[in-house]
Amino acid sequence: MDIYLISFVVVGIAALAMAWLPTWFKEVPVSYAMLFICVGFLLYKLPIGLPEPDPLRKNDFALRLSELCVIITLMGTGIKINRRFSLFKWQVPLRLVSWTMLLCIGTLAWLAWQFLGFPVASAVLLAAALAPTDPVLASDVQVGPPSDEVEDATRFALTAEAGLNDGMAFPFTWLAISLALHGLAPEAWLMDWLSYDVLYRIVVGVGAGFLLGKVLEYLLFKLPKKGNFPETQDGFVAISATLLVYGLTEMVHGYGFIAVFITGLTLKHYEEDNSYHREMHDFTDQIERILVVIVLILLGGSISRGLLDALTWQGALVSIGFLLVIRPLAGFIGLLGVPVKTREKWAISFFGIRGIGSVFYLAFALGKADFANPEEIWAVAGFTILLSVFMHGVLATPIMRYLDKVRKPTDFIDPDKAALEMSDNDKGEPTAKPQE
Repeated sequence: MDIYLISFVVVGIAALAMAWLPTWFKEVPVSYAMLFICVGFLLYKLPIGLPEPDPLRKNDFALRLSELCVIITLMGTGIKINRRFSLFKWQVPLRLVSWTMLLCIGTLAWLAWQFLGFPVASAVLLAAALAPTDPVLASDVQVGPPSDEVEDATRFALTAEAGLNDGMAFPFTWLAISLALHGLAPEAWLMDWLSYDVLYRIVVGVGAGFLLGKVLEYLLFKLPKKGNFPETQDGFVAISATLLVYGLTEMVHGYGFIAVFITGLTLKHYEEDNSYHREMHDFTDQIERILVVIVLILLGGSISRGLLDALTWQGALVSIGFLLVIRPLAGFIGLLGVPVKTREKWAISFFGIRGIGSVFYLAFALGKADFANPEEIWAVAGFTILLSVFMHGVLATPIMRYLDKVRKPTDFIDPDKAALEMSDNDKGEPTAKPQE
């Protein structure tokens, strides 16, 4: 049979199923990601000539597919966050992408080096790839479509963290590449890494995302009100904006992931109640579903074809320890002192879902430099992603349902009111009553 037509049929059936699966699985402790990984695993056991799924053999394809999936998701993630940015209102996700991420990277890199025997460059790469939470597979614990509601602490924190940290992990991927190319001597790479890969690329990513977001905001919302410029309500503009912003930012060597997310936020916070935000979000969500189906089937197929063959019991133990101990503890430590209930802190810390972003970082780095043990790196990362998909997929619905049930009105922090209360306290005025 024609492999091209078989691929069409498989993707078509799977994408069609995605029209109903999120609704069917909404109230049960099962995720569609679990289902499609199993489907991919079984399909690749059949002798029907499906395309090669192994990311080691098809590195460029794995890189570009995961890249496209992540950037489209990041635009949708930015558009659906209602909370305007400030250091106070965003203190939880900012701590997660700084203190928590650094703790996760440092601890996991040390374990991979000491316990698994990885070379330093490989250990840093594994840690950098697995440190960021995934914006693609974490929809069950994130905020919903654009609205004017105040998000609860857990969903907002996990959504904003997923949006920010895919870009913030990139400097450490470049660190691993520098170590692989130049060795451990810091004089060969340290200053270039700090000034270029950390400072320059992050600043350019943030700046480009904000400036291009303002340009798009003017074209989409302001210009039609000023003259004869036609107004559009087409959702595909979000995809166009994603590709434009990502491409331009990467051309000037900034971090495109950061830029796309910042652009989404910038667009959302102009006329927040405008129904066009919902149109753009829904379109990105639909395109994302199709891409996610393909990635998950290929991930299941790669496991079926031997992705985990190089996994040792030590590697499996590190993966389990990372998800059950390192990330939860690092998350909780990073959130010490923030005005969030303890149970919400533990939930935020636990749901460090790993997924498609990790695939991108590994494929990117392995295409830039030669690492000593790519099979072992992929095996540990693949097992961690697989374990995360099933563990978090089973637990997300009951835990989030429990938090929604026990959450009190006084727990439901309105960041604008909280900021106002802090300002009043600084002036010596009476503290406002908790939100009822």
